[in-house]
Amino acid sequence: MFFRSTITDLATRRRSVMTLFAVVAAATFSLSGCGTRDAAPASTFVLIDGSQSTTADLKGKVTLVNFWATTCVSCVKEMPALTATYNKYKDRGYDTVAVAMSYDPPAWVLNFAKTRQLPFKVALDNTGELAKAWGDVKLTPTTYLVDKQGIIVKRFVGEPDMTALHNLIEELLAKG
Repeated sequence: MFFRSTITDLATRRRSVMTLFAVVAAATFSLSGCGTRDAAPASTFVLIDGSQSTTADLKGKVTLVNFWATTCVSCVKEMPALTATYNKYKDRGYDTVAVAMSYDPPAWVLNFAKTRQLPFKVALDNTGELAKAWGDVKLTPTTYLVDKQGIIVKRFVGEPDMTALHNLIEELLAKG
């Protein structure tokens, strides 16, 4: 009896581990970059300098739209890489809009942008409407890469692999 119950316990544990592995694998896949071919939603970004920019203004450029928060460790960590990416490609028709989440105090966003000298557009999503329009974004960072025609080419949840992101940006910039 002892051996039978031990074998049954081991089989049950193995199934549990396999189920857990499957769940983790599925979650990892869903949180990594995934392709999409949806048009970027018609949006108006209210920038921290008081001006506005729309998705229509971005057409003709390859654009990275990054949803982030000052309290998000991964977001803060990736900002230097996003700045370097912007600086590398800005003269070739590339743009970036960093959208601060609705729960992020505007004063914190302004302070962050100024102290880190963010060179790209920084927008406030005070109402949460932008996050909702862009796929009901809840996790930060969530980043979208939009092609020159305004089509979302890739979505990243979490920090993007910067080498892969740069390769995709190069490819999209090369297209007419």
